[in-house]
Amino acid sequence: MKSPHSVIRRHSKPSLPSLRPARRSGPRVSPIGLPGAAGLAVATLVLSACAADPGRSGDGAQAGGGASSAGESVGSSSASREVQGPAPRLVLTHSGGITVLDATSLEVVGEAELAGFNRLNPAGDGRHVLVSTGNAFRVFDAGVWTEKHGDHGHSYAVEPSLTAASFEASKSGHAVFHSGRTALFSDGSGKVELFDPAGLAEGAGVLPDSDVYATPEAHHGVAVPLEAGKLLVTLGDEESRRGVAVLAAGAGQDRAELVRNEDCPGVHGEAVAGPDAVVVGCEDGMLIYRDGRISKVASPDAYGRMGNQAGSPKSPVVLGDYKVDKDAALERPTRVSLVNTETGALRLVELGTSYSFRSLGRGPAGEALVLGTDGALRVIDPLTGSITSTIPVVDAWEESETWQDPRPTLFVQGSTAYITEPASSAIHAVDLSSGKVAKSAELAHVPNELTGVSG
Repeated sequence: MKSPHSVIRRHSKPSLPSLRPARRSGPRVSPIGLPGAAGLAVATLVLSACAADPGRSGDGAQAGGGASSAGESVGSSSASREVQGPAPRLVLTHSGGITVLDATSLEVVGEAELAGFNRLNPAGDGRHVLVSTGNAFRVFDAGVWTEKHGDHGHSYAVEPSLTAASFEASKSGHAVFHSGRTALFSDGSGKVELFDPAGLAEGAGVLPDSDVYATPEAHHGVAVPLEAGKLLVTLGDEESRRGVAVLAAGAGQDRAELVRNEDCPGVHGEAVAGPDAVVVGCEDGMLIYRDGRISKVASPDAYGRMGNQAGSPKSPVVLGDYKVDKDAALERPTRVSLVNTETGALRLVELGTSYSFRSLGRGPAGEALVLGTDGALRVIDPLTGSITSTIPVVDAWEESETWQDPRPTLFVQGSTAYITEPASSAIHAVDLSSGKVAKSAELAHVPNELTGVSG
């Protein structure tokens, strides 16, 4: 395979995609909990999607290519207004596109049309979201940010927009921010594209400089930027996945391998615990990269898969799912795993209800959060495994056998846990301090994926 190399790209500013005003369809917000809308009101927009095919398949990327841009962002910094403080927003997908909500009021502040099944990934800069469309990672501007000025900051807001900027990909998969950089993984080519997300705000329709590395074989994988320019990548091919390797700092393919571990069948997912421990899940345990070494925590079962994880900078313990039926079309697990990355200890916690891969999260103090199919959010002490509280949020639900289908989804920002309820086209904000639902809102669309930006 031809070796990719580090590339620097510059883009012109083509004409803007067409816009049309959106029918105002903001949610009806329940009167409980938090006070009314934050002091920011922006017009609701629908931005017509353009350029690439939004389908989940596509092989138009070249191994050494990467960034492309076909237009400029609507709602540029020149149209911004200063607001009183950081104004967090939520970003969610539905069958017809993307909706943006004010995270405090749960009111709609913008919409973008984008057909198909699209996945959301925080870009890492507190403002942008990367949308995995299959043949690209498209840049979505959630429209809020804060500029630091010494001992204080100035916060700004513009209308959110699906920009025309995109990183080319073949089967766009995971996007991971860590150690000041974001890594994009293309499952169809094994391409890893790295960049500083701060560069996403440098200009309308212009992508930041990026560096490209390619794994030896294409596979459904992930890459994690590490300290001092190092890089962790999964190992595998189209038939199987088997472990991870850690590469030294470098450019393009010029990266020396520092350490590897291939004792991780079905390697999947990633999370960071504490300041610097990185984990990936296996079908028989979990790998931990810490202090320059890779160790393995084995499952107590021959097949004990921990393929989805949630980490916290406040805790050395990683929360993971735990599945034991290798032949199940859809296993409905009732236990979660807690892996201590400092001691290597593994604890399994019985919940008394099943959950899905979108049910895992972490609270502001590192507490483990799990949304069950009984509709309740469980708060777990990660060190003891004790369930400290159970908060009723949504009606009981059943996980679909089609993983792309909407299901209640958990996203945590600060001390608030946001939970979607597709059955009623609603979203709920849970105050983790009080353990109560603080606010609920009806949505105009059935929600699917959910993430947010801090502003």
